[in-house]
Amino acid sequence: MGHWTTLETERGQVAAWHATPATPPRAALVVIQEVFGANAHIRAVADGFAGAGFEVLAPAFFDLVERDVELDYDDAGLVRGRELVQALGTDAALDIVAAAARVLAPAGKVGTVGYCWGGTIALLAAVRLGLPSVSYYGARNTAFLGETPKAPVMFHFGSEDPSIPAEAVQQHRERLPQMQLFEYPAGHAFNRAGDPHYHEPSARLARERTLTFLSENLR
Repeated sequence: MGHWTTLETERGQVAAWHATPATPPRAALVVIQEVFGANAHIRAVADGFAGAGFEVLAPAFFDLVERDVELDYDDAGLVRGRELVQALGTDAALDIVAAAARVLAPAGKVGTVGYCWGGTIALLAAVRLGLPSVSYYGARNTAFLGETPKAPVMFHFGSEDPSIPAEAVQQHRERLPQMQLFEYPAGHAFNRAGDPHYHEPSARLARERTLTFLSENLR
């Protein structure tokens, strides 16, 4: 369903996984990776959204720093991923999202879905780019809750996530009460299929809610 393509951005080229539906797309999505790269899991997520009728680009954000990054889900991978996030910077990440959105525009209205670090970039895509977005367990979100989104945002959090305390989730409710927020009996990365963190009932329900949100906001 998907294949690699090259995405031209204002800061240079990055690879992007391009997944297309079997029928004409009903809208388009930028899928935003975790700190581990545009790996097999993220590509499968993109393919899944294409299967739901969306044209999807999942950029390899770290290509602007180091090409072909796919990190292991271990402490070393997490440390290296955080280093790459720091080296890339938020502005460059948003430039990549904007470039992907421009490419996808012929397919219809464009939104984003992001996970972990990507969940925070998805929030910022709504705040600064005006793209309806779904933010999964964005641990860096709280730094940006003082900014007013230009588009709707949906938040998904695991109530057992040690990286996002209950106080941080509550800040979302207080600062952005107009946005939908859901908690699940799960930890961080509960959507990461094939991983010990995966919690299938929570992932399934979050996906259902995400698809409803996208159907309503990307008409």
